[in-house]
Amino acid sequence: MPQPPGDIDLHLFAEGRHYQIWQLMGAHPGAEDGITGCRFTVWAPGVQSVSVVGDFNGWNQHAHVMQAVKSSGLWTLFIPKITPGTGYKYSITSRTGQQLSKTDPYARQMFLRPETMACVPTATRYDWQDSTWLQQRTQFDWLHQPISIYELHAGSWRTHPEKEEDQRFYNWRELAAELIPYVTDLNYTHIELLPVSEHPLDASWGYQVSGYYAPSARYGTPEDFRYFIDQCHQAGLGVFLDWVPAHFPKDAFALANFIGEPLYEYADTRKGEHKEWGTLIFDYARHEVRNFLLANALYWLEEFHIDGLRVDAVAAMLHLDYARASGQWVSNQYGGRENLEAVTLLQELNRVVHAQYPGVVTMAEESTSWPGVSRPIEIGGLGFSMKWNMGWMNDNLDYMAQDPVYRKFHHNKMTFSQMYAWTENFVLPLSHDEVVHLKRSMLDKMPGDYWQKFANLRLFYAWHYAHPGKKLLFMGGEFGQWTEWNEATELDWTLTQYPAHDALRTLLKDLNGLYRTESALHELDFHSEGFRWIDCNDTEQSVLSLLRYDKAGNHLLMVFNFTPVVREHYTIGVPQAGTYHELLNTDSEFYGGSNCGNGGELSTLAQPNMGFEQSLMLTLPPLGALYLQLNHANSTSP
Repeated sequence: MPQPPGDIDLHLFAEGRHYQIWQLMGAHPGAEDGITGCRFTVWAPGVQSVSVVGDFNGWNQHAHVMQAVKSSGLWTLFIPKITPGTGYKYSITSRTGQQLSKTDPYARQMFLRPETMACVPTATRYDWQDSTWLQQRTQFDWLHQPISIYELHAGSWRTHPEKEEDQRFYNWRELAAELIPYVTDLNYTHIELLPVSEHPLDASWGYQVSGYYAPSARYGTPEDFRYFIDQCHQAGLGVFLDWVPAHFPKDAFALANFIGEPLYEYADTRKGEHKEWGTLIFDYARHEVRNFLLANALYWLEEFHIDGLRVDAVAAMLHLDYARASGQWVSNQYGGRENLEAVTLLQELNRVVHAQYPGVVTMAEESTSWPGVSRPIEIGGLGFSMKWNMGWMNDNLDYMAQDPVYRKFHHNKMTFSQMYAWTENFVLPLSHDEVVHLKRSMLDKMPGDYWQKFANLRLFYAWHYAHPGKKLLFMGGEFGQWTEWNEATELDWTLTQYPAHDALRTLLKDLNGLYRTESALHELDFHSEGFRWIDCNDTEQSVLSLLRYDKAGNHLLMVFNFTPVVREHYTIGVPQAGTYHELLNTDSEFYGGSNCGNGGELSTLAQPNMGFEQSLMLTLPPLGALYLQLNHANSTSP
């Protein structure tokens, strides 16, 4: 039942701590005093008047004038006979008399672009069926459990080719029917959705948000989105959401200059504008704006059962001089370049999320060396669960793009990440940002001829899963899309009919399967005890060998040959005597390789090597990776 703001609401909102403010703000249909209608509440301090307008009153700004709620800056009004599905906006007369037409910042539903109206949402409650998932999530030990993420853009995974170009989107129910079986078959643990909040421009991929509380109408209703997440959970698949508190677009109908002057954004453009993105920056110092953002994060967790938030562009939030030349930014109160207000916001976000939603994770896209991003707030960290490892991604992709003959000169790019691997809880992202803007697709980044490109990518994916850190791959990378991602068209699914592409997808399925079942590949992702080099110095032959350990001390052995040369009689040290068998060989014919390998099993030699008492003599396949496991029935301790 809709209610006008009370004194407690006003107090919490003014403090920036009304964490369920969406239950008060926006449009709420229901009955008051036995009369059916809808209550509207909006924050617009310092203006002369606010009205609710729409087709229902002929867009007459004088028909339904809202009432100011004390000196809070809130305006509210109950309008009889307004029903769900009704379109509306706010007509605001600014302090200077300027007339503004604004959509509701707290709209929980909007109409399909190019329409910019908010929509009165349904008052019914979705009948969730994921209670088992939510209960298990409270015990989710994400530090030591596998997290393998399939990142996707809902609008271009698949589309309806028979429909008009701007109407081709699959809705959430259609996506549930096709996407969930596809991703679960590939053994992923989670999906991560590029932003699904309402946005006016398709080409922004959802990163320029105009309706922070409204799932985009491109893909159906909020109830459709709830159904999608419910189905994911029932299938054992978690859902992460890309969340964008770093900036918002300048569209006149939305948040920009909401009252005829800055309100949600900093007034000083040296703090309040991202020139390179053409967007505005939230005023993190203003309590009501902080409340808007904090409650929005909690809204997706509470109302849609989201399992985690990936926070976009954290580096841009933290640094006052981000992408700014000298003289174009203003320092903080201590003369530094850190945005202390953003730091406080992010810490509060993580504190509240982790306290209210046990098992939910937060991930930061932070591209600098800001210390303690994924460390506890109590010791000065930002409190995120994990941080995207952009350094690993840049170094590794640069190395893989080299012709193998030159890789020996760039060997350190593959080993440098171990210098800082344990400073944060890292996700290893191969994201959408790496397959756009002339960066080429994952497959096309690889050097060499057709066969070598696939072999290189198989090798790199095996390296991805062997390296400590949680995993993320953007859609299309699993089957080797040739072209860059284009948000306006669906993935090139025809490629999966070709053996090399389908075999690559089989490899990803098997890598995910091993990652989930072999504890050595995930239990100690964030602990140095879980990793040991066998040899990281074979620069001349471009070979790396390593061990991954689980908590019990069991190990997997991995060897990577980054050249197209078969290396026979390649000898490495190993920690135990016995028989090792190949768990995975990326050069297997099942993955499109040449089937060069070791016949499935190898026995150790009683020869000290590389600090170990035992040795293993291998045949390394060209541009290939080997995963080997000790057969404990035939092993002896060192």
